[in-house]
Amino acid sequence: MYVVVARFVAQEGSGDEVAASLAEMTPFANAEPGCKRYIVNRLVDDPNVFLLYEQYVDAAAFDAHRENPHFKRIILDTVVPLLADRGREIYEVVAE
Repeated sequence: MYVVVARFVAQEGSGDEVAASLAEMTPFANAEPGCKRYIVNRLVDDPNVFLLYEQYVDAAAFDAHRENPHFKRIILDTVVPLLADRGREIYEVVAE
């Protein structure tokens, strides 16, 4: 299993717009054949910070996710311009 943990920090005042866009993206991502989980979390102490937990069957499925038109429209065109910072780490599942 290919696991992606992404951390987004919205620009001040953009947290609600980022949250709405990530909520819009979630059903599209979860419907992708190679996606096992796409979960969006918001930091309780700072509503501008988001953690995305994503599981894919393999790296190719993640690459396909990034080519999805919904990803390009919602994440690249809408969310990314609203971010002050972002990062991503890749993991593999050891045990479930």
